[in-house]
Amino acid sequence: MQRQLIPIVLLFATLTVAQQKPAAPAHAPSAKPASAAGLPSEEAVNGFMQQTFGYESDVTWKIISIKPTSAEGLSEVQLIITGPQGPQSARFYVTADGKHAVAGELMPFGVKPFAATAREVEKAATGPSRGPADAPVTIVEFSDLQCPHCKDAQPTLDKLVSEDKNVRVVFQNFPLPNHDWSSKAAAYADCVGRSSSDNFFKFVDSVFEAQSDINAGNADEKLTALADKVGVKGSEIAACAAKPETVARVEKSEALGKSFDVNSTPTMFISGRKVGGGLDYDTLKKIVDFAAKQK
Repeated sequence: MQRQLIPIVLLFATLTVAQQKPAAPAHAPSAKPASAAGLPSEEAVNGFMQQTFGYESDVTWKIISIKPTSAEGLSEVQLIITGPQGPQSARFYVTADGKHAVAGELMPFGVKPFAATAREVEKAATGPSRGPADAPVTIVEFSDLQCPHCKDAQPTLDKLVSEDKNVRVVFQNFPLPNHDWSSKAAAYADCVGRSSSDNFFKFVDSVFEAQSDINAGNADEKLTALADKVGVKGSEIAACAAKPETVARVEKSEALGKSFDVNSTPTMFISGRKVGGGLDYDTLKKIVDFAAKQK
């Protein structure tokens, strides 16, 4: 049994399994020092991490970003922490005076806390959709076709859309940087989706089903065959996937996710409420039913 890193769990309560490359050792060079006024420096972050986890010789970390947040006076620090259980993504927030760190995730607040996010993300989401166009609840799903957790979540969403006419699901490509064929798969999916949403979701299901058989070396061959399987011409899809404008559309979808602090997959916004993809069907249905009643 692997030993537990209790301090990591206590300090970073929202840790998720990282879909990132393994972290560099703590002493290795990382990002450039933060230069914006009011942001904590890399030196301060590394010092904090050293004092917090320095007693664990096999724990290392890499600073991913230090940036301001939408909440006045709080800066966000994103890291990858690697320990005996592998790499984990983490984030914490630093107060303007540099004296306090706050763990967890910033949440919108107010009587209608998710309304603004719903308006913004639903307006910007342009991916293929399924479900009634006038459904009271929209789920914007950010997904990676190489991600096993996305594969696990897909049947739950399939069931929800087939059984609940109150929900529409919009799929946004969000290939993760450490997955060696996910960006290519996203480009193929984008091109298939330009023929029809039905073909798109058939293709997505086919890729998830074949996920374990696809690798960087055979991705073009496998994805082309899967495109043929769903009824579009695979060779044309392959040519489309290689075009700069297709790559740009995938990158735009990634940028959209990042603008709403998506850093792992699957991530969903249910009428603006941000949730991870590990929800069971009953919980997801309850959230959708509740959101529908708020309209």
